[in-house]
Amino acid sequence: MDRILVTGGAGFIGSHVAERLLREGKRLALVDNLDDYYPVEMKRANLEEVKAAGDFQFFPVDIREGAGLRRAFEAFQPEAVIHLAARAGVRRSFEQPEAYTSLNVLGTTQVLEACRQHGVQRLVFASSSSVYGHSSVAPFREDAPISHPLSIYAATKAAGEALAFTYSHALGLPVVCVRLFTVYGPRQRPDLAIRKFAGLILEGSEVPLFGNGSLERDFTYIDDTVEGILLALRAPGSFDVFNIGHAHPVRVSEMVDLLGRALGKPVRRKFVATPPGEMVLTHADISKARDVLGYSPKVSFEDGIGRFAEWLKSRA
Repeated sequence: MDRILVTGGAGFIGSHVAERLLREGKRLALVDNLDDYYPVEMKRANLEEVKAAGDFQFFPVDIREGAGLRRAFEAFQPEAVIHLAARAGVRRSFEQPEAYTSLNVLGTTQVLEACRQHGVQRLVFASSSSVYGHSSVAPFREDAPISHPLSIYAATKAAGEALAFTYSHALGLPVVCVRLFTVYGPRQRPDLAIRKFAGLILEGSEVPLFGNGSLERDFTYIDDTVEGILLALRAPGSFDVFNIGHAHPVRVSEMVDLLGRALGKPVRRKFVATPPGEMVLTHADISKARDVLGYSPKVSFEDGIGRFAEWLKSRA
């Protein structure tokens, strides 16, 4: 498949996926409405990075606008679609439930329908480790139930997976859902923990840690995440779900220590109450992705944090 359309292409993950596709010689279209969930100039800078890798078509479309989305599909005629556009973030989903359900559920429905109407050969849908909620035993396996999400964000991602299954089973659209685990690296969104904490460390401010800092996350470097997403394009069968993680959870307190060392700055901590919706642990079982897709993460957490810190310091 040589003609690939990426939704959310100006975002953190989307721009890295786009660069990789262009380096592989694919014909590329990006769909992004450049909303102000975080500073638009950051998204425009991401697009400039993608431009340096090659030419692509850009459609400034909100995926909830079915007519505009269909025009983009008609103009580009994608063979495959990587659907990354979403309103992300656990805590903010409680503050903006309508925005999350609108974009993540209605928007995903519009993408699925556009794929069906235009004969797309494969859709990769970016889901989240958040879907595992209360009901899973670590390490999380893809066959674990996801009926008890802890946040509105997680519920919208579980709904997206359900819609994807229906479009595949009932309407013949080949879909692969990839459950992404705490992606980090250059161009990370400013609201995500590693980027946010790095800024606080550099300015000498206190870093807020939930509880006693003992929450654990399966941090996955962006290059490994991109590799998993692209491997999913070639997955066999008409529907499947894969964990794309690192499989080695790290305590948030340890992450902050390592980040401080990489930045060459002391860390000042403050402990705060854990808000609703936060999972105590995320831990991917990646045996299925390894066996079926050939997925094998390469970047250790220490190395990844070092790469992120160098990138951040280069922007100062």
